[in-house]
Amino acid sequence: MLKITRADGTAEKQVLETMRSRSMEVDRKVTASVAQIVEEVRTGGDRALRDCTLRFDGQCPDCFEVEREQIIGSLASADPDFVSSLLKAMENISTFHRHQVQQSFVDTQTSGVIMGQRVRGLERVGLYVPGGTASYPSSVLMNCIPAKIAGVGEVVMVTPPRKDGTANPDILTAAAVAGVDRVFLLGGAQAVAALAYGTETVPRVDKIVGPGNIYVATAKKLLYGTVDIDMVAGPSEILIAADETANPVWLAADMMSQAEHDELASSILLTTSERIAQETLDELERQLPGLSRAQVIRRSLETYGAIILCRNEQEMIDLANQIAPEHMEVATANPLEYIGRIDNVGSLFLGQYAPEPLGDYYAGPNHVLPTSGTARFFSPLGVDSFLKKSSFLYYTKEALAQARDDIVRIAEREQLTAHANSIQVRF
Repeated sequence: MLKITRADGTAEKQVLETMRSRSMEVDRKVTASVAQIVEEVRTGGDRALRDCTLRFDGQCPDCFEVEREQIIGSLASADPDFVSSLLKAMENISTFHRHQVQQSFVDTQTSGVIMGQRVRGLERVGLYVPGGTASYPSSVLMNCIPAKIAGVGEVVMVTPPRKDGTANPDILTAAAVAGVDRVFLLGGAQAVAALAYGTETVPRVDKIVGPGNIYVATAKKLLYGTVDIDMVAGPSEILIAADETANPVWLAADMMSQAEHDELASSILLTTSERIAQETLDELERQLPGLSRAQVIRRSLETYGAIILCRNEQEMIDLANQIAPEHMEVATANPLEYIGRIDNVGSLFLGQYAPEPLGDYYAGPNHVLPTSGTARFFSPLGVDSFLKKSSFLYYTKEALAQARDDIVRIAEREQLTAHANSIQVRF
């Protein structure tokens, strides 16, 4: 199990370097393999899709697209309590994201100048949803709902079929609840390529969002520019800041809730209390054997987990801003004070009763968050992720005359005389 590290200006830096080492370059063999798949789909369309699906999945569905009636019908066959929970989560997610809606604007001036900005949703967005050993209906909600609120014309979902050639029923139910327009039984890099380029069956999209394995992530990275993407996400991570008032039982449970995602996941506790540090370590050992993914959790904690004993609260805050975590819980006597003090974070969970899974599934803020320190410059997925903006400009002859000399002067200084001429010929 992990050990307690005392912050001394050096020891904690080693912990941070170990955590950052997870963000290594993708294996060249993976990149080469994905590049080949992408090119096959770009040039071969549906035929290549079928070849790739047979090659990697061992079978191919007779029809890639799921009938609309089947999507809607999934609600009738689903567990009513599960549907009810999805609907409640959807309402919370929708309420939060409606606050993010941006408006177009027009600025009219007395000189006759009219300028402004038009804001509108993308025409079509592709949503990748894993459907194999790990299926996440919550990801359907988190990716589709803000797209719909943004005014995206069509949301197209791809998800790998199960071994029997059908869609994961929970994924299909979530798609019906969230309002996904079309669903295709496709997975892997070939599905990402199909969305980016379009095929005879799969429509071309403007942006691809959603989680996936290393092949999916690499395909998104390679195709960025041909199509927009949400982000290239790394392994999950949680950082917890705790003082003497925290509950070690809960701290240990929350650390393991992220460690169970992946052996590369990172769970770090910062605390000013030596008692809390030791009791949390004890709780990790006590709770771990009873969890279904205990082996994954142990490997994650042993390799990328840490308990760092800080000298004071400010040191916890400084370390948090250096780490720029995906998720951060604040289990202190004054949690709300951290809102203005943590500048680099994907999502903050404040107080003893806001554990990270609350945000994963239900509360409202998006769970698609920047990882691997990219919260220093990236933001969570939201309505603005699905918007495009264009400006417009109208000048009268009189208004252009007033600006003429300034424009010409700047253009000539840049030695772009055709720019200057474009203004001068109008007078």
